[in-house]
Amino acid sequence: MQTGRVVMRLGWMALLVVAVVLAAWKVKSTTQVEAQTQAKAPAAAVDAKLASAPGHAEAVFAGGCFWGTQAVFQRVKGVRSTMAGYAGGSAATATYAQVTTETTGHAESVKVVYDPSKLTYGQLLRIFFSVHDPTQLNRQGPDVGTSYRSAIFYTNDEQKKIADAYIAQMTAAHLFSKPIVTEVVPLKGFYDAESYHQDYATKNPDNPYIQICDRPKIETLKREFPELFQKYKGE
Repeated sequence: MQTGRVVMRLGWMALLVVAVVLAAWKVKSTTQVEAQTQAKAPAAAVDAKLASAPGHAEAVFAGGCFWGTQAVFQRVKGVRSTMAGYAGGSAATATYAQVTTETTGHAESVKVVYDPSKLTYGQLLRIFFSVHDPTQLNRQGPDVGTSYRSAIFYTNDEQKKIADAYIAQMTAAHLFSKPIVTEVVPLKGFYDAESYHQDYATKNPDNPYIQICDRPKIETLKREFPELFQKYKGE
């Protein structure tokens, strides 16, 4: 994430250097993830039933840089809205300048508002575990720190039950070669991130960080979940 901020301020020559470094990381990272993931994330054996009438429900996920996580869930059918923000710490420290010190307890997170008559919580979890590496502790790829940790912030007991069961299901299936380190913790508060973070990946498609780190997540969604994929804002 800090890499992304630096990229925006560098000149074209430096951008080329960063792009080459990130491209090299992408090759290495892709190989590692492919080695860890033995199968496509399965459908959740324990899940909520589709609601009988349209409505809205909320889910909060942290899977590394919130730019990419938001970009994925924006493109899921049944999702009404998304918001990049901070969860895990207090309101007093919910600013990007403070969160990046890695001392606030916050994780870069995304609040997903969805229609439970079209999409289940288990389906959201399946997507979440397909677009990030839940075996990396306090990091995702080039972004290192507790603010980039993998976490599920549940809003009720049913979400906790489904999340715990799904992690147990993937563990029993040996889906990953390393242990899943994703936290499952209660949501104590969600705090919207600064306006310039919202829709960042969509608004800055040529940013090398977005191209290298986030576009592949969108492509994974499109490839693995074609029945749930939708274009976003006129794409």
